[in-house]
Amino acid sequence: MKLYDYAAAPNPRRVRIFLAEKNIEIETVQIDLRKFEQKSEAFLKISPLGEVPLLQLDDGTCISQVHAICRYIEEAYPENPLLGRTPLEKALVESSNHQLNMNGIAAVTEGFRNSSPVFEGRAIAGPNAYEQIPALAERGLLRIDHLFRDLDAHFANSQFIIGDYFSVADITAFTTMDFARWVKKTIPEDCVNLQRWYDQVNARPSAKA
Repeated sequence: MKLYDYAAAPNPRRVRIFLAEKNIEIETVQIDLRKFEQKSEAFLKISPLGEVPLLQLDDGTCISQVHAICRYIEEAYPENPLLGRTPLEKALVESSNHQLNMNGIAAVTEGFRNSSPVFEGRAIAGPNAYEQIPALAERGLLRIDHLFRDLDAHFANSQFIIGDYFSVADITAFTTMDFARWVKKTIPEDCVNLQRWYDQVNARPSAKA
């Protein structure tokens, strides 16, 4: 397998952490988004959306989108499951991960891509052009503030997102915390439960992936 990656971006990092938690090493190919290598003819042939991460299998099949890539890896390498161990746990992980993706990763993206001059005319990732909407940037920042508070309350009574079970939902939340720094948002000092959880996850070897 081969993972098309961009080391600085949060979504490819989610896949790298997922792989590290499963102790899987695969070849990576860096696609420099700053140099618009994702728009090169060669890359668009295997990734029509021009997005990373992209997982290419040995037979040439390509899988895009973080959740689909993680699902394939989980099914192909079931040891140390990160998407849930029981039917109920799988449902809880899926639900929590979706909420964290929408209210975490997507909220930061909303704030960042609608405010940074770098993304003028490219407010949404993908092949189509969309203008920035400043009001969406403001809303994204507010959503991040709410996420911090909601997670802090959650971790007052839970070690991880799903009880004492480390899952892909924790990976999504963790990368969101670091991604939020791109819009100058950090964990508030009084969110001690959230900070405790973050420090615990950050101490895992996979966090360096």
